[in-house]
Amino acid sequence: MNKRSLAVGGTIALAALTRLLPHPPNLTPIVAIALFSGACLSNRRMAILLPIGAMVLSDMVLSFVYGVASLVAQPVVYLCIVATVVIGRFVKGRASAVNVAIAATASSIVFYAVTNFAEWAFTYRYSKSLDGLIACYAAAIPFFRNSFAGDMIFTAILFGAFALLQKGVPSLRAPDELLAA
Repeated sequence: MNKRSLAVGGTIALAALTRLLPHPPNLTPIVAIALFSGACLSNRRMAILLPIGAMVLSDMVLSFVYGVASLVAQPVVYLCIVATVVIGRFVKGRASAVNVAIAATASSIVFYAVTNFAEWAFTYRYSKSLDGLIACYAAAIPFFRNSFAGDMIFTAILFGAFALLQKGVPSLRAPDELLAA
């Protein structure tokens, strides 16, 4: 593993640890980690495995410490993480503030839409009708606000901190970024 991959992995590990700190519901770094991983790692397999691994490990700790386990939703959440890594791949080599913000917004919306559809489809909390689906999405709006805020904050922190790190340590730049500098 090269220096850049180790630095990206370390950044992801630090961000994942913040999930274990007290925080408002859904204000976590998970989407930002997946987006950052997809945008910064050349190895596609590693770009997927790092955020999934961070999520699995933090889920295990949270489950052990707090007894929190949502096994029905987790496969869908992991699928959304993979989708976010793919969105991050579109930013790779084009990581401007605007592109990253668009990718983070798209990732937030995909996560909200897919996970809440799964909540409606796979649980018995809502009737299996259009009214039930609308009620499910409406009930999730407060959580979406926190998710969106967390996605934007953590995305800005991850991409911004890594950009600063690369300025100080040019060997962390991707080969195509060295040509552009």
